[in-house]
Amino acid sequence: MFVLLASLVLGACSSSDDDNNVNDPKNAAYTETTVTEAPAWQIDWSNNQERPNWTEPDGSLYANWTILKVQIEDALKAYASDGDLMALFMNGEIRALAKPAVNVGGGTATGKFLMKAYGNETGSETVNMSLQYYSQTLKHLFTLTDNITLDSDVTTGIDEAFIPEFTLGSAKYPVMKVVGVELLLTKAGLTPVIGNTVAAFVGEECRGTVSLSTSGNTQLLIFGRNNGESVTLKCYDAVAGKLYTIPDAVKL
Repeated sequence: MFVLLASLVLGACSSSDDDNNVNDPKNAAYTETTVTEAPAWQIDWSNNQERPNWTEPDGSLYANWTILKVQIEDALKAYASDGDLMALFMNGEIRALAKPAVNVGGGTATGKFLMKAYGNETGSETVNMSLQYYSQTLKHLFTLTDNITLDSDVTTGIDEAFIPEFTLGSAKYPVMKVVGVELLLTKAGLTPVIGNTVAAFVGEECRGTVSLSTSGNTQLLIFGRNNGESVTLKCYDAVAGKLYTIPDAVKL
């Protein structure tokens, strides 16, 4: 049987600023504020979802199985706890369920899950696969889904790390948009400076951060609750001690 997860791009689609949703520069004039400390911008991943009542699959019903080792991405690793759960579904049917592994000495959650996944597939079928991660600390269910063709006799995450980007499957932020930061800053009348930090906000809520790279084409992934939300950009210049704010810079 089974699952070549490493080749699976599990995630949600996002739009980009090529769709002409970048606002006209005359509507994106910036304001300038002098600051003495660097802002501590970060996305709040906490949610209010109940812990799933998943039931472990009955291995006797399946002819095949494989081993998966899944690691939590860095953005969520700090919230890992022994109350977390990881489940694998195929065509809506649960095929694997695991609690996180713990350090043998200290008993601390590692953010790693060792899963035994079951199936009757022969290896040629196309299936809808869903990998779901519930964070007990955040009370947040992250879901990554795609239609894939199975590969046979494959283990995943054993020889090479398998670290899905669960933040791309956030229940709290189902809308995503990628924008070119330098373009937005220039249109607002600001000169992009390598190393400056830029953050996206909807109201007072941070929806994404990035530091300007040397490429001149820095991409900022913005997370949204709903389509049509108006995004304010904030740019922090550590050398100048300035905070620049661009209201209504882009819409989701």
